[in-house]
Amino acid sequence: MDQARIELERLIRERREDYAGLSRLIGRNAAYIQQFIKRGTPRKLDDEDRRTLARYFGVDEELLGGPARRDFERDGLIEIPLLDVRASAGHGSMAEVEARHARFGFDERWLRKLTASRPSNLSVIRVHGDSMEPTLSDGDEVMVDQSDGLARLRDGIYVIRNDDALVVKRIALGPQGKQIMIVSDNPAYPTWSDVDRRSIHIIGRVLWFGRKVQ
Repeated sequence: MDQARIELERLIRERREDYAGLSRLIGRNAAYIQQFIKRGTPRKLDDEDRRTLARYFGVDEELLGGPARRDFERDGLIEIPLLDVRASAGHGSMAEVEARHARFGFDERWLRKLTASRPSNLSVIRVHGDSMEPTLSDGDEVMVDQSDGLARLRDGIYVIRNDDALVVKRIALGPQGKQIMIVSDNPAYPTWSDVDRRSIHIIGRVLWFGRKVQ
């Protein structure tokens, strides 16, 4: 029996819980927890099931087989890296350097409401230029979900790689979904119509932005 099963069995015994009740807690059939502990089926707990059980027992997910958490995360914060790149909302800026520059801490519960994506898929980058005014301004910082790209493409704001530049643009799908429109919210900048969606390299979808109050 691996350590996660041993610890869950111990918690159940110490708290005088029962297998069926905990199975119902996570929305599973009554035998689910017993099978997990006694038979090793499933091999590991689903992420959401593990999270629910950890919260119920008041323990770290790591105890039940989750990833090791850093001290910053133990305070209920998730670290999202601020990458040292420029996502241009103008004519495009070079983006050779993509090293981690700093980190933002987001409340875990707030982040889960924003997106179901894993934190490892998220990053924050700074916008340069005014082509997305008034939606995004020069200096805004945007959170990008790098797992949300071409396969799930829909209307929204995306970071796109254009040759050696990153640009932030609005994408609007055509009637059949094969052709797209790449839009600058600022009417002073051009819009590209009837673009083949397969011809663009999407970095990820913009989920959130932060702005300094002037």
